[in-house]
Amino acid sequence: MNFLTNEKLTIVGAAGMIGSNMAQTAAMLHLTPNICLYDVYEPGLEGVTEEMRHCGFEGVNFTFTTDAKEALTDAKYIISSGGAPRKQGMTREDLLKGNSEVAEQLGKDIKTYCPDVKHVTIIFNPADITGLVTLLWSGLKPSQVSTLAALDSIRLQSELAKHFNVPQSDVTGCRTYGGHGEQMAVFASTAKVQGTPLLDLIGTDRLPADKWAEIKQRTIKGGANIINLRGRSSFQSPAYVSVRMIEAAMGGAPFNWPAGRYVSFAGYDHIMMAMEATITKNGSAYEEIHGTPEEMAELRKSYEHLCNMRDEVIGLGVMPPVEKWGEINPNLK
Repeated sequence: MNFLTNEKLTIVGAAGMIGSNMAQTAAMLHLTPNICLYDVYEPGLEGVTEEMRHCGFEGVNFTFTTDAKEALTDAKYIISSGGAPRKQGMTREDLLKGNSEVAEQLGKDIKTYCPDVKHVTIIFNPADITGLVTLLWSGLKPSQVSTLAALDSIRLQSELAKHFNVPQSDVTGCRTYGGHGEQMAVFASTAKVQGTPLLDLIGTDRLPADKWAEIKQRTIKGGANIINLRGRSSFQSPAYVSVRMIEAAMGGAPFNWPAGRYVSFAGYDHIMMAMEATITKNGSAYEEIHGTPEEMAELRKSYEHLCNMRDEVIGLGVMPPVEKWGEINPNLK
């Protein structure tokens, strides 16, 4: 059996629904034979490991542990869904304090046990903030930490495909930027439907302006809709997409959907947010975002919302003031 790498992949939060699906997806994609499952909930963790063994994946060695040192030592790749999930009526932002503290500890554990890790993907909400906290305390480079943001762009693609009754792959260039939350900026200028620019369709009989406004809202509320339909937060899609991200970092096909990334450009500073990013074995690289004046105004609002959340976390003592970040992580000077 050929694998992308033999290096250790640690899945944090593996006893949960997202974590268990990540474990299965990583094995199905033949990423590595060395998969460590880590969680603090031992019975569920052992249960997931047993399920993976019962799948009979050829050549894959699943290990499991509730000990952070054992889980992270020698890890070269990490995906973490190790925070509290969203529940009915909650926003991603409602999870801010508790999950930021989880991210702080994860970052410190990475610095202690696996400072030579190659890439970390953070997906527990609010992902922009938990990813930022993890990056700060881990001491890693910005290119080494990514957060799950592609899900929103894919949800936009799905909504447009349903509206136009075309295969989802016929809708290209779907992009949401900024925050992975209620304040995300949904772009139309980048998208095409079967080759036709979306901007040429908005306001026509094929896509009246009010229908486009509805599609934007359904995209923004995509996660909440899953909770309403299934009675729990989404787990299959974030698991699959996040494993695709780490696959790219391992040297697989580049990941070309937007990803959360620490940025500093054109007045967007000291924040992690969804960018036009590409993940490869060299890490995550981003390009400056360009859009219509209205889209850029939405992006600015999203950025300001993220800055407010960041400052709230600073006020909680989870992170020091921005000007002191370089003392903790020299890569963030």
